[in-house]
Amino acid sequence: MRYGITIPFDGVTLAEHREWFTRLADLGYTDVWSSEVDGVDGFTPLALAAAWESRLNLGVAVAPAFTRGAGLLAMTVAALAEAAPGRFTMGLGASSAPVVERWNGIAYDRPYQRTRDALRFLNRALAGEKIDDVFDTFEVHGFRLSRPVAAVPPILLGALRPGMLRLAGAEADGAILNWLGANDVATCRAEVGESKLIAARLFVIPTADAEAARTIGRRMISSYLTVEAYAEFHRWLGRDEVFAPMWDAWAQGDRKGANAAIPDAVVDELIIHGSYDACREHVERYVEAGVAVPTLAVIPWGVDLADAVAGLAPR
Repeated sequence: MRYGITIPFDGVTLAEHREWFTRLADLGYTDVWSSEVDGVDGFTPLALAAAWESRLNLGVAVAPAFTRGAGLLAMTVAALAEAAPGRFTMGLGASSAPVVERWNGIAYDRPYQRTRDALRFLNRALAGEKIDDVFDTFEVHGFRLSRPVAAVPPILLGALRPGMLRLAGAEADGAILNWLGANDVATCRAEVGESKLIAARLFVIPTADAEAARTIGRRMISSYLTVEAYAEFHRWLGRDEVFAPMWDAWAQGDRKGANAAIPDAVVDELIIHGSYDACREHVERYVEAGVAVPTLAVIPWGVDLADAVAGLAPR
């Protein structure tokens, strides 16, 4: 079983992560997965982990298909695959309009098609092909990686709805899921297919104070699931009615009301919390549902980060 954790840790500089990578491997974590939103980029922490701790698998969940040109994206993936042969998994996704358009000044146009084209280009480029082609969303003329990729990494798609999930099953090596309950995994798996790898980022607040965990969880849910892509995901999963009051309050600028409208039961589905044993048991439900690489995103409320990481380690 693979058992991952999200890096970098808040409040820990990248330079200080060397000892953390060793500690994670010693504790039995098999994977470290980065993200790429508004902190560090998705690849630098993984490059450090590749150099500092050979026991860890590496993954990015996810790098946007928009924010790097096709050639640079291929070179970045190839470089990390060379630095950690057989240990790197590439996560590619559409990201969101705030990240792509507002923060990077790039039109967020046809995200499904852009992700599909980037995936197809990467598959060909990493295989060593010289590419001279006009894709639907960009053109590439005469590009070939000058350093052959000996260990081509798996490519997973960050996917939230049927179209992208089906693309992950048809043309990628699997999917990366986010912000879902264990009971939702089967719905996504049905679109991806039984044979493909599924990874998932799982938010964990290891505390027995359920009220505090739910308060934090509500703030996280209202911040994320009011973004259109995530809202549509949960409509598809069948939470239209349960989240409608939250969405209505949020649209009216009532953040407090939006948080109050989220039922405890939904928080308990989407946010793992409780004792360390209870948290591990909740993670196991995702694994039993078909998640091959559960990756914890730890929110250490009221507990030292080192204690939380140790307490949540696989048994």
